[in-house]
Amino acid sequence: MDLFDSTWTDADAAATDLALLPVGSTEQHGPHAPLGTDVLTAEAVAEAGAAAYDGEVVVAPAIPVGVAEEHRQFTGTLWVSEDTFRSYVRETVASLAHHGWDRVVLVNGHGGNVGALREVAATIARHDAAYAVPFTWFEAVGDHGDDMGHGGPLETAMLRHVAPDLVREERVEEAREGSSDGWGEWVSYANLAVDSAEFTENGVVGDPAAGPAERGEELLELAGEALVSLLAAVESRDVSLPPHK
Repeated sequence: MDLFDSTWTDADAAATDLALLPVGSTEQHGPHAPLGTDVLTAEAVAEAGAAAYDGEVVVAPAIPVGVAEEHRQFTGTLWVSEDTFRSYVRETVASLAHHGWDRVVLVNGHGGNVGALREVAATIARHDAAYAVPFTWFEAVGDHGDDMGHGGPLETAMLRHVAPDLVREERVEEAREGSSDGWGEWVSYANLAVDSAEFTENGVVGDPAAGPAERGEELLELAGEALVSLLAAVESRDVSLPPHK
């Protein structure tokens, strides 16, 4: 059930304790892909997982602004501090739990959110009347994950499958020419770069031309299947705390 489109009476009738909370970012994705890429992909994966799951799942509205200051030089990028982000996620989960949806998977589409989501999920599980698990879709697509860049093949492929009208196809070659091969400037296993503008001319990492819609369809299927398995584990898990020793 999609909360955004439902009435409160529809929500009241939902007989489940499972919820999905998509989490993304509003940030640059090169000249060819929309600022909302990470929100769109997180929502698509959440919807696919909910549709395929053998049971009812509540899908909450997406959190659209995340931890993205690393893209601040590119116009349109929005960001909040990690503290603000963690608080927003935690309080949103608390409101879901208030209505009985107290087992929540945080479906993430932005790499910059990963650390904060891991931390806040642990805080929720330890201290709140809820249980939360972070799930980042591009970590759940097998060998495809090796190609994850930024506005590169994976995200472009997903967009071409779920929101093709938003991909500026006439700018893909421009995106490719101004991209970098990898994320950061690495020396002795340390990244010298703080912001993406230090190593990519137009914000793109990877080759967006290597992301056809057919690949996006496969990515969505793989991520959706992984999410279904995770939902089953979350639903059946004993989340009571072990006794103190």
